[in-house]
Amino acid sequence: MKLLIMVLAGMLMLACSSTSPAVRSSPLPADPPDASSAPWEHGALGVASDGRYLVHADGTPFFWLGDTAWDLFHRFTREEAAIYLDRRRQQGFTVIQASFFAPMHPISLANPYGDAPFIDNDPTRPDVTDGSDPNDERQYDFWDQVDYIFTLAEQRGLYIAALPAWAYHATDGTPAFTTGNARAYGRYVAERYGQRPNVIWVLGGDRFVVWRDVNYSPLWREMATGIETVAGTGALITYHPGDSVSSSKWLHDAAWLDMNLFQSGHGTRDRDSWALAAADYARTPPKPTLDGESNYEDHPVNWKPEQGYFRDYDVRKQAYRAVFAGAAGHTYGHHSVWQKYQPGTPGIYAPEAAMSWIEALDRPGAAQMIHLRRLVESRPYLSRIPDQALLASEPGDPRQHVRATRSSFGSYAMVYIPTAEQTVTVKMTAISGGVARAWWYDPRTGEAAVIGEFPTEGVRSFQTPARGPDWVLVLDDRGRGFPAPGVGTLRP
Repeated sequence: MKLLIMVLAGMLMLACSSTSPAVRSSPLPADPPDASSAPWEHGALGVASDGRYLVHADGTPFFWLGDTAWDLFHRFTREEAAIYLDRRRQQGFTVIQASFFAPMHPISLANPYGDAPFIDNDPTRPDVTDGSDPNDERQYDFWDQVDYIFTLAEQRGLYIAALPAWAYHATDGTPAFTTGNARAYGRYVAERYGQRPNVIWVLGGDRFVVWRDVNYSPLWREMATGIETVAGTGALITYHPGDSVSSSKWLHDAAWLDMNLFQSGHGTRDRDSWALAAADYARTPPKPTLDGESNYEDHPVNWKPEQGYFRDYDVRKQAYRAVFAGAAGHTYGHHSVWQKYQPGTPGIYAPEAAMSWIEALDRPGAAQMIHLRRLVESRPYLSRIPDQALLASEPGDPRQHVRATRSSFGSYAMVYIPTAEQTVTVKMTAISGGVARAWWYDPRTGEAAVIGEFPTEGVRSFQTPARGPDWVLVLDDRGRGFPAPGVGTLRP
């Protein structure tokens, strides 16, 4: 695999050094990987009856394990998109967040094949040609490329959390999207993609709903209405906000908003993502929530390299603490991957990226996210609730902040502890049955080791192992006979 990636990286570097449009090649694979286990076989994705989590129509729970590839549609060639999606599928991701248009660039910017999305930058006039043969540049247009990537993702069992517009194109400069055209554009994208089994709609894009004293909620409502006019009210729609805030601040009561996203962002280590998750969890009516943009691995802290870089440890801390605080999943990101960084690429957003996007696919944090998904899926899913009352000790400052979750029926509990040789005291009475089996779960490897068995009475202290730094304490009702944490999938 490493040799293959090195060869591909060399090929891609040569491709990126050219200023001419990329060659349209590589037909879709004849034998889609994992097609027999596509998640949409369980029916359409929606919100659970209690409003907390995402489920399929047949009741199967869905854990949103996202990756950030904002430029997937706009900068990736057909071959590059396949490489990227294959790797993320292998790593256990379930959702890819991507914008139809390049963030922070003019909407007229062409994709690798020299194609732009609209005629005269008018969202009511998509630049569409007859045919879709990738070997004929007169046929293969911008929207054909979007179609192709949706199909690649579908074949790999991946959802696309698609931003039909990046908020910058509605709020800055001369806006391409307005309340006058947003509904018509929403209808167009829904007609084209609304019946795909793997689409999730994400409006906004790194902007507060109220931006520079202008309230843009009418614009986003118009776009959502256009989507729902075609795709129905069952279309799953959310909103991606700006830094350190949740969509719930402005839109929680909007009928079109099915779930919230918040952004803990890149400004500091140990941003209290758990507080954002907990605040959304407490809102009524209940809606799922998750961190849609946490600190990206290898991103400079506060955008300043002299302050250091976020590493896999930072990524894990934010992910586990937000999920244990009630989030319905989590989105990972890497600073090179989201922008498809390649040294020497013109017009890149953040030239301080440390490595090419293809090298970054295998950074430690990306490989470790599957262990969070496997952990929560290895215990009854829909009964999971956040519960800091499980702790008899103080949760600690942001760097050492401990977060607890458990089954509402008491069959299990989990405590994320961010530092080595850190002691927590838990109320054993929260576990049902007479005996609890305790485990240490390693979020770096997904391995679990039995600590021992203890009566479910009083309080008990546990100290994390010296190596680490971070660990998850798992307490199970022994009578339930659960497998080791992270092993198997229990429904629901």
